[in-house]
Amino acid sequence: MLRKKAFHFRVFPNQEQAVLISKTLGCSRFVFKRFLARWNETYKQTGKGLDSTVLQTSLQNLTDTFTRFFKKQMEAPRFKSKKNKVQTYTTKHMNANIRIDGNQITLLKLGWQ
Repeated sequence: MLRKKAFHFRVFPNQEQAVLISKTLGCSRFVFKRFLARWNETYKQTGKGLDSTVLQTSLQNLTDTFTRFFKKQMEAPRFKSKKNKVQTYTTKHMNANIRIDGNQITLLKLGWQ
């Protein structure tokens, strides 16, 4: 049986650390609110939510890109353009959300293609 553990610590940050913590929490709130607004907007228009695995993968890719940037392995990430001819996204195979039958594929929220 897999058992998860959690630890709680009380910290006493100095002024500089308190500012960094405050900035981090502000960024976290911004991302949460931004995606919550997008989810709500999509739900009002379509009656369905966003594909969360795609969003999670995008944020994970951004994190990886920044990690490589700070290690001096690549340039800073740039904003993606709608005008680029090549538009891609990545999804994960979870709970049979991707199925292949002959020459057709079904993707989450898109149906058979």
